[in-house]
Amino acid sequence: MRRLLPALLLPLLAQAQSLDLEQLKRYTPPPAEKGPVVSSQVERWREEAKAYEHGDAGLPRDPQRAASLYCRAARFGDAESQFNLAWMLTNSRGIQRDDAQAAHLFAAAAEQGMAQAQNMIKSMGEPLGAPPPCLRPPDGEEPPLAKPVPPRPGTKPAPLPWPPPPAHAPEPIVRYVNLVAPEFQLAPALVLAVMAQESNFNPNALSPKNAQGLMQLIPDTARRFGVRDALDPTQNIRGGMAYLRWLLAHFEGDLRLALAAYNAGEGAVKRYRGVPPYAETQHYVRRIIANLGGRREHPFDARAAEPSPVLALMRGPSRWQ
Repeated sequence: MRRLLPALLLPLLAQAQSLDLEQLKRYTPPPAEKGPVVSSQVERWREEAKAYEHGDAGLPRDPQRAASLYCRAARFGDAESQFNLAWMLTNSRGIQRDDAQAAHLFAAAAEQGMAQAQNMIKSMGEPLGAPPPCLRPPDGEEPPLAKPVPPRPGTKPAPLPWPPPPAHAPEPIVRYVNLVAPEFQLAPALVLAVMAQESNFNPNALSPKNAQGLMQLIPDTARRFGVRDALDPTQNIRGGMAYLRWLLAHFEGDLRLALAAYNAGEGAVKRYRGVPPYAETQHYVRRIIANLGGRREHPFDARAAEPSPVLALMRGPSRWQ
């Protein structure tokens, strides 16, 4: 009789386990942040989330709280938080399983170079549908727009002034950009701000991803815009300007989207329907926008490129459907 008891208990145990899984709470993402968020805050959210997930550092185990904190950090491009939240969602670690959201989170972490996430996405496949709330662009992180000079009665508002060249920008480069930028319908300040962020005005700069020269053109982009020698400063600058002109037309003058695409690629902006949840890209966009006085728009030549399909999604009520 004693030998029969384990066999009789197995179905009951399985039923109890199934009930436990069904009773797990569905995770509800927190609201968007209000106001700027610095990188140290993102790190604190991640470390606090770990403590709540595992019940460490004197904190009680609280999966809901852990998931909420991971989500807050994931929105600001923290790859480890993206991975950890995805792991909780795929393994029902105190919250209901959601493979669809997890696939998006694993993909975002994988795209930032996280090896474990790259292995997970190989087994799960490409994510489908709109990105989940924990990967949507955070609100309130942009610097305030520069205040235009109040117009006199009967006159048009004065345009926002462009900032002067960076103090460390070499004079020959500044002169060349001032001369050539109007040919591409670009403000010289934008070109110099991108150049400062990309290469710090080093004509021989070479990134781990093989981006080259002053404007850090990858080989595919260089070929696309007719650059034969990416380490030739004049060719490199003209190629970077041609790409910026194309991106501004593609995103209809939205500087944040154009800059995000310059850094992470047009496909990433389209996939995430805004600035991608990559820490590097978000920092890149914020830094340049701040250096341009907070402006977020630039005139564009509509003949240079077709509008991106993502613009209609972003402007419509079904952006995240």
